[in-house]
Amino acid sequence: MSDVKGNVALITGGNKGLGLEIARQLGKQGVRVVIGSRDTKNGEAAAGKLKAEGLDARAVKLDVTNAGDIAALPGFFQKNYGRLDILVNNAGVNFDFDGEDPAGWASSTAGTITPDRLRKTFEANFIGPVSIAQVLLPLLKASPAGRIVNQSSILGSLALHSDPKSMIYNTKPLGYNASKAALNMFTVHLAYELKGTKVKVNSAHPGWVKTDMGSSAAPMEIPDGAKTAVALATLAEDGPTGGYFHMGERLPW
Repeated sequence: MSDVKGNVALITGGNKGLGLEIARQLGKQGVRVVIGSRDTKNGEAAAGKLKAEGLDARAVKLDVTNAGDIAALPGFFQKNYGRLDILVNNAGVNFDFDGEDPAGWASSTAGTITPDRLRKTFEANFIGPVSIAQVLLPLLKASPAGRIVNQSSILGSLALHSDPKSMIYNTKPLGYNASKAALNMFTVHLAYELKGTKVKVNSAHPGWVKTDMGSSAAPMEIPDGAKTAVALATLAEDGPTGGYFHMGERLPW
Protein backbone atom coordinates (compact mmCIF):
# COMPACT_ATOMS: atom_id res chain seq x y z
CA MET A 1 0.00 0.00 0.00
CA SER A 2 1.28 3.45 -0.89
CA ASP A 3 0.81 6.73 0.98
CA VAL A 4 -2.27 8.15 -0.73
CA LYS A 5 -3.07 11.01 1.62
CA GLY A 6 -4.07 14.05 -0.43
CA ASN A 7 -4.56 12.04 -3.62
CA VAL A 8 -7.73 12.48 -5.67
CA ALA A 9 -9.99 9.61 -6.71
CA LEU A 10 -13.03 9.27 -8.96
CA ILE A 11 -15.38 6.41 -8.13
CA THR A 12 -18.04 5.90 -10.79
CA GLY A 13 -21.41 4.73 -9.51
CA GLY A 14 -20.26 5.93 -6.12
CA ASN A 15 -23.54 7.10 -4.62
CA LYS A 16 -24.49 3.75 -3.07
CA GLY A 17 -23.46 0.15 -2.41
CA LEU A 18 -19.93 -0.88 -3.26
CA GLY A 19 -19.08 2.45 -4.86
CA LEU A 20 -19.97 4.44 -1.76
CA GLU A 21 -18.07 2.04 0.47
CA ILE A 22 -15.00 2.20 -1.78
CA ALA A 23 -15.16 5.99 -1.53
CA ARG A 24 -15.51 5.74 2.24
CA GLN A 25 -12.54 3.42 2.67
CA LEU A 26 -10.36 5.55 0.40
CA GLY A 27 -11.48 8.68 2.22
CA LYS A 28 -10.43 7.18 5.53
CA GLN A 29 -6.93 6.89 4.09
CA GLY A 30 -6.89 10.61 3.36
CA VAL A 31 -7.91 10.43 -0.29
CA ARG A 32 -10.08 13.24 -1.61
CA VAL A 33 -12.93 11.33 -3.20
CA VAL A 34 -15.24 12.33 -6.02
CA ILE A 35 -18.46 10.37 -6.39
CA GLY A 36 -19.71 9.92 -9.92
CA SER A 37 -23.49 9.60 -10.00
CA ARG A 38 -26.11 9.64 -12.76
CA ASP A 39 -28.42 11.62 -10.48
CA THR A 40 -26.89 14.80 -9.09
CA LYS A 41 -29.08 14.81 -5.96
CA ASN A 42 -28.15 11.23 -5.11
CA GLY A 43 -24.49 12.02 -5.64
CA GLU A 44 -24.62 15.10 -3.42
CA ALA A 45 -26.46 13.16 -0.73
CA ALA A 46 -23.81 10.44 -0.76
CA ALA A 47 -21.01 12.99 -0.60
CA GLY A 48 -22.83 14.61 2.30
CA LYS A 49 -22.79 11.32 4.21
CA LEU A 50 -19.05 11.03 3.79
CA LYS A 51 -18.49 14.67 4.76
CA ALA A 52 -20.50 14.03 7.93
CA GLU A 53 -17.96 11.28 8.70
CA GLY A 54 -15.15 13.81 8.39
CA LEU A 55 -14.05 12.79 4.90
CA ASP A 56 -13.18 15.02 1.94
CA ALA A 57 -15.86 14.22 -0.62
CA ARG A 58 -17.84 15.80 -3.41
CA ALA A 59 -19.97 14.63 -6.31
CA VAL A 60 -19.90 15.01 -10.07
CA LYS A 61 -22.72 14.23 -12.48
CA LEU A 62 -21.67 11.15 -14.41
CA ASP A 63 -23.81 8.83 -16.46
CA VAL A 64 -21.22 6.44 -17.86
CA THR A 65 -23.25 6.11 -21.07
CA ASN A 66 -23.45 9.90 -21.60
CA ALA A 67 -20.69 11.25 -23.85
CA GLY A 68 -21.19 14.80 -22.59
CA ASP A 69 -20.76 13.82 -18.94
CA ILE A 70 -17.59 11.91 -19.80
CA ALA A 71 -16.13 14.72 -21.89
CA ALA A 72 -16.59 17.16 -18.99
CA LEU A 73 -14.52 15.10 -16.54
CA PRO A 74 -11.01 16.38 -17.35
CA GLY A 75 -12.12 19.99 -16.98
CA PHE A 76 -13.82 19.22 -13.67
CA PHE A 77 -10.67 17.72 -12.18
CA GLN A 78 -8.35 20.38 -13.61
CA LYS A 79 -10.53 23.16 -12.23
CA ASN A 80 -11.22 21.71 -8.79
CA TYR A 81 -8.07 19.72 -8.02
CA GLY A 82 -5.48 20.15 -10.75
CA ARG A 83 -4.90 16.41 -10.65
CA LEU A 84 -6.38 12.90 -10.60
CA ASP A 85 -4.60 9.91 -9.10
CA ILE A 86 -7.16 7.10 -8.89
CA LEU A 87 -9.96 5.98 -11.17
CA VAL A 88 -12.28 3.23 -9.97
CA ASN A 89 -14.59 2.15 -12.79
CA ASN A 90 -17.24 0.79 -10.45
CA ALA A 91 -20.52 1.70 -12.17
CA GLY A 92 -22.25 -1.15 -13.92
CA VAL A 93 -25.55 -2.76 -14.84
CA ASN A 94 -26.96 -6.26 -14.94
CA PHE A 95 -30.03 -6.56 -17.11
CA ASP A 96 -29.70 -10.35 -17.17
CA PHE A 97 -31.28 -10.65 -13.72
CA ASP A 98 -33.98 -7.99 -13.92
CA GLY A 99 -37.16 -8.34 -11.90
CA GLU A 100 -39.28 -8.75 -15.03
CA ASP A 101 -37.53 -12.00 -15.89
CA PRO A 102 -39.05 -14.69 -13.62
CA ALA A 103 -36.98 -17.39 -15.34
CA GLY A 104 -33.75 -15.87 -14.07
CA TRP A 105 -31.41 -15.43 -17.02
CA ALA A 106 -33.32 -17.70 -19.41
CA SER A 107 -33.84 -14.76 -21.75
CA SER A 108 -30.15 -13.78 -21.60
CA THR A 109 -28.37 -16.94 -22.69
CA ALA A 110 -26.16 -17.14 -25.79
CA GLY A 111 -29.17 -18.41 -27.74
CA THR A 112 -31.81 -16.02 -26.40
CA ILE A 113 -30.37 -12.60 -25.47
CA THR A 114 -31.60 -9.72 -27.61
CA PRO A 115 -29.21 -7.36 -29.38
CA ASP A 116 -30.77 -4.44 -27.48
CA ARG A 117 -30.06 -5.98 -24.06
CA LEU A 118 -26.54 -6.93 -25.09
CA ARG A 119 -25.88 -3.46 -26.47
CA LYS A 120 -27.13 -1.65 -23.36
CA THR A 121 -25.06 -3.90 -21.11
CA PHE A 122 -21.88 -3.29 -23.07
CA GLU A 123 -22.48 0.46 -23.21
CA ALA A 124 -22.50 0.69 -19.42
CA ASN A 125 -20.09 -2.08 -18.43
CA PHE A 126 -17.48 -1.81 -21.16
CA ILE A 127 -17.71 1.20 -23.47
CA GLY A 128 -18.31 3.59 -20.57
CA PRO A 129 -15.26 2.52 -18.54
CA VAL A 130 -13.07 2.56 -21.66
CA SER A 131 -14.22 6.07 -22.58
CA ILE A 132 -13.76 7.40 -19.06
CA ALA A 133 -10.26 5.97 -18.74
CA GLN A 134 -9.28 7.39 -22.12
CA VAL A 135 -10.33 10.98 -21.38
CA LEU A 136 -8.66 10.87 -17.95
CA LEU A 137 -5.42 9.23 -19.04
CA PRO A 138 -3.45 12.50 -19.34
CA LEU A 139 -4.24 13.35 -15.73
CA LEU A 140 -3.55 9.82 -14.48
CA LYS A 141 -0.25 9.66 -16.36
CA ALA A 142 0.77 12.96 -14.76
CA SER A 143 0.16 11.49 -11.29
CA PRO A 144 3.17 10.11 -9.39
CA ALA A 145 1.10 6.99 -8.70
CA GLY A 146 -1.82 6.71 -11.11
CA ARG A 147 -4.12 3.76 -10.46
CA ILE A 148 -7.01 2.42 -12.54
CA VAL A 149 -9.30 -0.24 -11.08
CA ASN A 150 -11.85 -1.88 -13.34
CA GLN A 151 -14.61 -3.43 -11.23
CA SER A 152 -15.06 -6.77 -12.94
CA SER A 153 -16.51 -10.07 -11.73
CA ILE A 154 -15.47 -13.69 -11.48
CA LEU A 155 -18.25 -14.20 -14.05
CA GLY A 156 -15.92 -12.62 -16.60
CA SER A 157 -13.43 -15.49 -16.36
CA LEU A 158 -13.29 -17.55 -19.56
CA ALA A 159 -11.13 -20.15 -17.84
CA LEU A 160 -13.66 -20.76 -15.06
CA HIS A 161 -16.63 -20.71 -17.42
CA SER A 162 -14.91 -23.46 -19.44
CA ASP A 163 -14.21 -25.67 -16.41
CA PRO A 164 -17.05 -28.08 -15.50
CA LYS A 165 -15.66 -28.21 -11.97
CA SER A 166 -15.88 -24.43 -11.52
CA MET A 167 -18.43 -22.89 -9.18
CA ILE A 168 -19.59 -20.57 -11.98
CA TYR A 169 -19.77 -23.20 -14.73
CA ASN A 170 -23.59 -23.23 -14.83
CA THR A 171 -24.02 -19.45 -14.52
CA LYS A 172 -24.32 -18.47 -18.16
CA PRO A 173 -26.12 -15.14 -18.72
CA LEU A 174 -24.27 -13.83 -21.76
CA GLY A 175 -24.71 -10.06 -21.41
CA TYR A 176 -23.19 -9.45 -18.00
CA ASN A 177 -20.55 -12.17 -18.30
CA ALA A 178 -19.36 -11.09 -21.73
CA SER A 179 -19.20 -7.42 -20.71
CA LYS A 180 -16.96 -8.28 -17.77
CA ALA A 181 -14.76 -10.49 -19.94
CA ALA A 182 -14.40 -7.54 -22.32
CA LEU A 183 -13.55 -5.25 -19.40
CA ASN A 184 -10.85 -7.71 -18.38
CA MET A 185 -9.40 -7.56 -21.89
CA PHE A 186 -9.33 -3.77 -21.62
CA THR A 187 -7.36 -4.12 -18.39
CA VAL A 188 -4.76 -6.30 -20.11
CA HIS A 189 -4.48 -4.03 -23.15
CA LEU A 190 -4.33 -0.75 -21.21
CA ALA A 191 -1.77 -2.12 -18.76
CA TYR A 192 0.37 -3.14 -21.74
CA GLU A 193 0.03 0.32 -23.27
CA LEU A 194 1.01 1.97 -19.98
CA LYS A 195 3.82 -0.40 -19.01
CA GLY A 196 6.42 2.35 -19.39
CA THR A 197 4.54 4.67 -17.02
CA LYS A 198 3.74 4.77 -13.31
CA VAL A 199 0.08 3.98 -13.95
CA LYS A 200 -1.13 0.56 -12.81
CA VAL A 201 -4.30 -1.01 -14.24
CA ASN A 202 -6.03 -4.02 -12.68
CA SER A 203 -9.37 -5.81 -12.64
CA ALA A 204 -11.14 -6.51 -9.35
CA HIS A 205 -13.66 -9.17 -8.43
CA PRO A 206 -15.40 -7.86 -5.31
CA GLY A 207 -17.09 -11.15 -4.49
CA TRP A 208 -20.80 -11.89 -4.24
CA VAL A 209 -21.90 -8.94 -2.12
CA LYS A 210 -25.16 -7.85 -0.50
CA THR A 211 -25.93 -4.96 -2.86
CA ASP A 212 -28.94 -4.10 -5.02
CA MET A 213 -27.33 -6.15 -7.77
CA GLY A 214 -26.00 -8.95 -5.57
CA SER A 215 -29.22 -9.31 -3.54
CA SER A 216 -29.68 -10.21 0.12
CA ALA A 217 -28.76 -13.82 -0.69
CA ALA A 218 -25.12 -12.86 -1.15
CA PRO A 219 -22.69 -14.07 1.54
CA MET A 220 -20.43 -10.98 1.67
CA GLU A 221 -21.10 -7.68 3.39
CA ILE A 222 -20.43 -4.44 1.52
CA PRO A 223 -17.34 -3.38 3.55
CA ASP A 224 -15.60 -6.65 2.65
CA GLY A 225 -16.70 -6.38 -0.96
CA ALA A 226 -14.99 -3.00 -1.27
CA LYS A 227 -11.60 -4.21 -0.03
CA THR A 228 -10.25 -5.59 -3.30
CA ALA A 229 -10.85 -2.39 -5.27
CA VAL A 230 -9.43 -0.26 -2.45
CA ALA A 231 -6.29 -2.39 -2.24
CA LEU A 232 -5.74 -2.11 -6.00
CA ALA A 233 -6.38 1.64 -5.91
CA THR A 234 -3.66 2.11 -3.30
CA LEU A 235 -0.99 -0.26 -4.62
CA ALA A 236 2.63 0.53 -3.84
CA GLU A 237 5.07 1.28 -6.65
CA ASP A 238 6.17 -2.37 -6.80
CA GLY A 239 2.58 -3.63 -6.99
CA PRO A 240 1.17 -5.62 -9.92
CA THR A 241 -0.40 -4.28 -13.10
CA GLY A 242 -2.48 -6.02 -15.73
CA GLY A 243 -3.89 -8.50 -13.21
CA TYR A 244 -7.25 -9.89 -12.11
CA PHE A 245 -7.69 -10.15 -8.34
CA HIS A 246 -9.98 -11.00 -5.46
CA MET A 247 -8.81 -10.34 -1.91
CA GLY A 248 -5.15 -10.37 -2.94
CA GLU A 249 -5.42 -13.61 -4.90
CA ARG A 250 -5.04 -13.79 -8.67
CA LEU A 251 -7.98 -15.12 -10.67
CA PRO A 252 -7.63 -17.00 -13.98
CA TRP A 253 -8.59 -15.04 -17.06
